[in-house]
Amino acid sequence: MRIAQLQRKTNETDIAINLNLDGGEVDINTGIGFFDHMLTALAVHSGFGLKISAKGDLQVDGHHTVEDVGIVLGMAFAKALGDKGGIARFGNMSIPMDEALSSVVLDISGRPFLVFCARFEQEKVGDFDSCLCEEFFRAFAFNAGITLHANSLYGTNTHHQIESLFKALAHALKMAVVQIDGGVLSTKGTL
Repeated sequence: MRIAQLQRKTNETDIAINLNLDGGEVDINTGIGFFDHMLTALAVHSGFGLKISAKGDLQVDGHHTVEDVGIVLGMAFAKALGDKGGIARFGNMSIPMDEALSSVVLDISGRPFLVFCARFEQEKVGDFDSCLCEEFFRAFAFNAGITLHANSLYGTNTHHQIESLFKALAHALKMAVVQIDGGVLSTKGTL
């Protein structure tokens, strides 16, 4: 089964994640309402079972919590995939949300990289700093070993832009982890 359970505790955060790439319960609590909404959308649209409990130094701001959730979720994702054998490996999706359109293209390559192109007009969505969207994507991609290109192509409502990015990520991941016959999809035979 493609399951991972991880906990990471630092002086700034305490994160526990249960991830099941093949489905299951979704229960998210980070203390940041909009971020919970985005992580729930990520789980629901990818079809992943995902439980996240995060306690962070929110009296400072949300940065450590958002980044550390990305780190631990990326680590859990990599652990759940193991050697990455028998998966489609690549995924891409464009998702509209009203006036906003986002595209995510990814490769579960073992070579972490992030290209993130988005301009957000509003600095905050609820209690979530808009700039933390990129921090989450970076932390997740680098700890999951994913080459990730995320683009908010256009939009004027920051909530819509960020939500379309998370949903596009979810659908691209869902496509990339589909099980296929054979070993690792690489001419090298390994990733």
